[in-house]
Amino acid sequence: MLAGLQNVTFEFGARTIIKDATWHIQPGERIGLIGYNGTGKSTILKLLTGGYTPSAGSVEKGRETTIGYLHQDLLSFDTNESILQVALGAFEKVLRLEKEIEELGRQLEQDSSNEKLLHDYSDKLHELDTLDGYNIHHKTEEVLQGLGFSNSDLQRPYKEFSGGWRMRVLLAKMILAQPDLLLLDEPTNHLDLPSIEWLEKYLVHYQGAVVIVSHDRYFLNRMVTKIVEVYQKELHFYNGNYSFYETEKALRTEMQQKAYENQQDYIRQNERLVDRFRAKASKAAMAQSIMKKLDKLERIEEVNVERPDIRINFKVDKAPGKVLEELHDLSKAFGDNVILKNTNAEIERGDKIALIGANGKGKSTLLRIIADAENFIGERKWGHNVDESFYAQHQLEALNINNTIIDEMKDAGSQMTELELRSLLGCFLFSGDDADKKIRVLSGGEKARVALAKTIISKANFLMLDEPTNHLDIHSCELLIEALNKYKGSFILVSHDRYFISKTANKIWEIVDHQIKEFKGGYDEWVAWNERMSKPAPAIEKLEATKEVVVKKEESKTESEHATKNVPINKELKKELQKQQKLFAQVEEDLNQCNNRIKRFEADLADGAIYADKEKFMATEKAYAEALANRKKLEGSYESVFNKLIELEEKQAV
Repeated sequence: MLAGLQNVTFEFGARTIIKDATWHIQPGERIGLIGYNGTGKSTILKLLTGGYTPSAGSVEKGRETTIGYLHQDLLSFDTNESILQVALGAFEKVLRLEKEIEELGRQLEQDSSNEKLLHDYSDKLHELDTLDGYNIHHKTEEVLQGLGFSNSDLQRPYKEFSGGWRMRVLLAKMILAQPDLLLLDEPTNHLDLPSIEWLEKYLVHYQGAVVIVSHDRYFLNRMVTKIVEVYQKELHFYNGNYSFYETEKALRTEMQQKAYENQQDYIRQNERLVDRFRAKASKAAMAQSIMKKLDKLERIEEVNVERPDIRINFKVDKAPGKVLEELHDLSKAFGDNVILKNTNAEIERGDKIALIGANGKGKSTLLRIIADAENFIGERKWGHNVDESFYAQHQLEALNINNTIIDEMKDAGSQMTELELRSLLGCFLFSGDDADKKIRVLSGGEKARVALAKTIISKANFLMLDEPTNHLDIHSCELLIEALNKYKGSFILVSHDRYFISKTANKIWEIVDHQIKEFKGGYDEWVAWNERMSKPAPAIEKLEATKEVVVKKEESKTESEHATKNVPINKELKKELQKQQKLFAQVEEDLNQCNNRIKRFEADLADGAIYADKEKFMATEKAYAEALANRKKLEGSYESVFNKLIELEEKQAV
C-alpha cells in the first residue's frame, strides 16, 4: 500500500465531510475520485497529503512513498525563472549532483593528483549516470512541448504566462518528478485537446499510481480502472472506468431500493401480527418475541439520490432569419502571428457549432470576432432578428461585485421568480444560503458559474460560449448538455471537453492554415473521418497496377526497335530515360525498405513488453511516426518519377 485512510472521519465545524472512511491506494492503480460538487473530493486529496488532519482515524503513508499533488492553489507560486528551469526543479537530486561535480572539477584543476578528489568525482559521475542525469534537459523539453509549449517558450520567464499555462508548467514538473502517487485535481481544465491527448498517452505508461479528480468523462474512461465515489459522507468503490461506474451504480441503486421495499413489507407484516397478538394473553409472548426480532433487524436505508433534479431550460423570445452571421474575407493577426487570413464562413439557424483545436490557433479570438468583441480586417454581418449572448470567463468584470448572487440574477431581467432563480442556481452548484453571497467574495470559478447562469436566462436565440464546462461537476455538465439539446436557438462554443462536444455539436469548426474549415457532422464522426484521412493513401496499389502498362510498353517498344533498326535514336532522350528508370528502381527499393521498417515498428508497438520501458516506447513511437512521414514523401516521389517515365516513353514513341 502506498497511502490511504483508515477509519477516517473529517469535519468542517458542524459539517461532516466523510465518516469512518477506509481507502487503501495500491501501487500502479488508476483511480478516478468523483462526487457532486461540495462533497469533499479536494478535501480528501488534502487529507492524503497531510494538508488536513482527520477528526478521527488515521492517514497512512509508506515510509518511502513520494506524493505529487496538482491543484489550483499552486497558481500562487511566482518566479522570474524560465519555465524550463521551473520544470527542471523536478530533478532536485540531479541538479544538486551537477553542482557538486562542477565544484569537484574546479578543485581538480587546482590539484589534479588528489586521489580522494578523483575518487569522489568518479563516484558522483557514476551516480549521475545511474540517475539518467544526462537526459533531464531532453526529457523536460519533451514534456513541456507535449503540453503545448513551443521551443521559443522554454526560456521565457514563468511569470509572463497566464494561469492556465503556469498550471501546465507545474504539471510538467510533477510528472517529471515521477512520484509513487500522483494526485491530480482537474488536470484537464487548462489543457487543449492535443495536450489532453498527450497527457492521456503519458499517464497510460506512468509507473506510479494516479488519483484523478475530473469532470471530463472521456478522460476518466480512458485513464482509470477504478472509481471511488464520495457519496452521503461515505466512500463507495467500483472496479472499472466511469462508464462501468454509471451502469454498476444504477444496478446497485435498483437492488438497494428493492431490498428496502422488501424489508419494509416484512416489517409491516410483522407489525400487524404484533398488533393482532398483543391483546391476547396466550399470544403475548409471541408478540414480544416478534418485537425483539424487529428491534434487532439491521435496517436497509431507502435510496435517497443526493443531486439536483432541476432541469435547466432556455427560453427564446424571437426566431432569427435563416442566416445568423456572415464572415467575409476575415483576417486577424497579432504582430507576426497570423490567426486568420481571408477566410469566409456562415452561421445558419439551427447550427450548433464546436470550435476546436490546439491552443494558440485562435479559437477564442474567432469567438470574440463573432461576438463583435475583437478588432479584425474584413466584414462581419449579423442576420435578421439575431438576439445574441456571449459567455466568456475573461468578461467576469461585467458582474456587479456589490450584488448578491440572487440579486445579480434578478437584474438580468428574465422575469423568473426568486424560487425559480434559486432552483437554477442549484444546478450551478449554489445551494441554500450560497445564493445570498456577495459577488466580491466569490472565487474565479464561482463568478464564472454565475456568468454562465445569467447567459442561460438571457432568452437569446444565439449563444457564444467559451469553455462553459470549466468549474462544473459531471452532473451539472449533464444538465447543461440536456438544456443545450432542447435549446431552440443556435450556438457556437469553444470547449476541451470531448464528451460535452460529442453530445451537443452538429458541426465542427477548426482553424487550419489560417482558414475556417467546417465539418458537417458531430465530434465522433469528425474523429472517425480524421482517422480515415490519416491512413496512407493507396497510392502504391494504384501505381503498381499502372506499372504493368509501362512494362508492356517497354517490351512493345523493344520489339518495335528491333523491327525498325533504321529509325534514328534520340541519344539525349534515351540517356534521360535510363536515368529516370534507375531513379524509379531506387525509389521503389527505398519504399519497400520503408514499408518493412513500418511493419517492424508496428510489431514492436503491438508487443506489450515495450510499454514497461518508457524511453524505449517513446523512441519507437517517434521512429514509427518518422517512418510514416517518410513513406508519404516516398510515395510522392514514386508517383512523380513514374509520371516522368510515362512522359519520356511517349516522347520516344513519337
